[in-house]
Amino acid sequence: MSAQTTQTYLAYDYPLLSVFWSMLLFFLWIMWFVLLFRVVVDIFRDDEMSGWAKAGWLVFTVLLPFLGVFVYVVARGKNMGRREMAQARAQQDAFDARVRAAAGGGGGSSSVDELSRLSEIRARGDITDEEFSRAKELILTGHGPAGSSGTSASSVYGR
Repeated sequence: MSAQTTQTYLAYDYPLLSVFWSMLLFFLWIMWFVLLFRVVVDIFRDDEMSGWAKAGWLVFTVLLPFLGVFVYVVARGKNMGRREMAQARAQQDAFDARVRAAAGGGGGSSSVDELSRLSEIRARGDITDEEFSRAKELILTGHGPAGSSGTSASSVYGR
């Protein structure tokens, strides 16, 4: 009698399946670290949590990472996205304020705006070409309405 053996094939017996399995594990490993770092960042980001609570969560996620992250996501995961969105919104608002301050030059009108208004006044025929040239030179040298506070091309000529 011959002994009959059954051969079982595993994933590593097929090279393509082995590559797929390795890549799946690799990407799951990367996703795990992304989740771990997001939890740690969220622990530090939360302003409502006390220092001792932050230290406790941090110790829990460092000493027992799988259980700590799982418990944190279940207990506090609902507000993780809200805190991230609030921080992104605050950063965007701060950026917008800096851009407005830099572009606005402190709220005064720019020489481009003044030149545009001056062109409109000349196009309407309210000032002559000579007055336009003189006012344009004043604006471009910085001694005109754009440099002074609260005045415009129309108020310089009283029209």
